[in-house]
Amino acid sequence: MFRFYKKYFALTILVFLIEVCIAMYIDDAIIRPYFGDTLVVLLLYYGVRSFFGIHPKTVAIGALLFCYLVEIMQYFQIVTILGLQESKLARIIIGSSFSWFDMIAYTLGFILILWLEKINVFSMFSAKHS
Repeated sequence: MFRFYKKYFALTILVFLIEVCIAMYIDDAIIRPYFGDTLVVLLLYYGVRSFFGIHPKTVAIGALLFCYLVEIMQYFQIVTILGLQESKLARIIIGSSFSWFDMIAYTLGFILILWLEKINVFSMFSAKHS
């Protein structure tokens, strides 16, 4: 079950770098809050798939449920409950405000994962020439 998958790890790094660029350089009303949330599901998915040979749908559902859980914890103000409201890092990682739009963005990320797996995105990179 444990195995290193280079292709998924490369995608993990790529999505992470995109997330960092969004966080550092984009401050708008669409890309940062919604595209970033869509990508976080992919980041979790690719991260898990980098090291475990678990069925893609299982990992995708797990990533989606994890994101939903974090969003629900935001609804209940988990950062304040944990006494971390003064921590900028905690507020960035966990978040501090619930949004139904975030839930939609996570769901879109989940759908994107299923679509990418269905079209077998890796076949584009590993085509063998005769």
